[in-house]
Amino acid sequence: MTATHRRVAITGAAGQVGHDAVTAFAEAGWEVEPLPRARLDITDRVAVVDALDALRPAVVVNAAAYNAVDAAEADPGTALLVNATAVGHLSEVCDRVGSRLCHLSTDYVFDGTSDRPYTETDPTNPLSVYGRSKEEGERRLRPEDLLVRTSWVCGEHGRNFVKTVLALASDPDRDLAFVDDQRGCPTMAADLAGMLVRLVGEERTGTFHVTNGGPTTWCGLAREVLELAGHDPDRARPIATDQLDPPRPAPRPRSSVLDGAALRLAGLPPLRHHAEALGELVGRLRR
Repeated sequence: MTATHRRVAITGAAGQVGHDAVTAFAEAGWEVEPLPRARLDITDRVAVVDALDALRPAVVVNAAAYNAVDAAEADPGTALLVNATAVGHLSEVCDRVGSRLCHLSTDYVFDGTSDRPYTETDPTNPLSVYGRSKEEGERRLRPEDLLVRTSWVCGEHGRNFVKTVLALASDPDRDLAFVDDQRGCPTMAADLAGMLVRLVGEERTGTFHVTNGGPTTWCGLAREVLELAGHDPDRARPIATDQLDPPRPAPRPRSSVLDGAALRLAGLPPLRHHAEALGELVGRLRR
C-alpha cells in the first residue's frame, strides 16, 4: 500500500500554525487529516507508526512542538522529547510508508550575534534549551525532507504576543513595558501556512526561511499593535532585556532576523511585509 496522492497529515493541528495550515491546505484542494495532540501524541512511536500506516499521507506537516521557551530551561527532557525524539519518529515512519515530511523550526537555533540576517546555510548555535532541542530536531530529518524555519509567529488561534498586547492594553492604567533590544521578523500564521502549501505542493526539499518582511523589536511590534487597535502607541515603553522583572530563565538571541535566500534562489516570492498582515490579524481579533 503506497502513500495517497494529495493527502496531507498535519500534526499539532490545534496549534496556531497547525490550525491555519489545516485551513490553507483544504482551500488548496488537499485531503487534510488534522492530527491534534488529542488524536496523535508524536512522542509515542507506536502511535505514530499506527497513524501513518493507516493514513498513508503523501505529506506529513509537523506543526507540533514544545514552545514554552522559559519552561524548557527547567524541563529539558520534555523539550528534547517533543522537539527532537518525536521528529525522529516522524522521519523514520515517513521513510517506511513513503511520505514526505515538512518540519517547522525556529530562529532560536541561532545565537543572534551576527551583524546580518541569517541565511539557511549559516551555522546554528542556540543559546537556550528550547533552541538546542529544535536544533536537534532538525538533525533528525532526512535529506529529502523539507525544513522551514520561522520566527515570532502570531495568529488568530492559540496564545501569542499580539493577543497579549491587546489584552494588556484593555487596562488603561497598565504599564506597558516591552523589550527593545531583541530584533526579529514577525510572522503571521496564516501567511506562513500559505507558503507551506506552496513549498509542499511544489515538492521542495531542504531548508527555507519563511517570515513576513520588516524586522522590528518586541516594543516596536507592540506599538504597531496598539496603534492598529486604536490605542496610543506611546504607551509601549521600551526596556532592555536585563530590565525584565522577573528575569526570563532562557536567553534569547539579540538579533535573529532570518534571510529567505532559499526562496529567492528558488524563484519564489517572499511573504509580504508584516505590517499589512498584522493589520488584518488585529482586525480579525477585534471583531
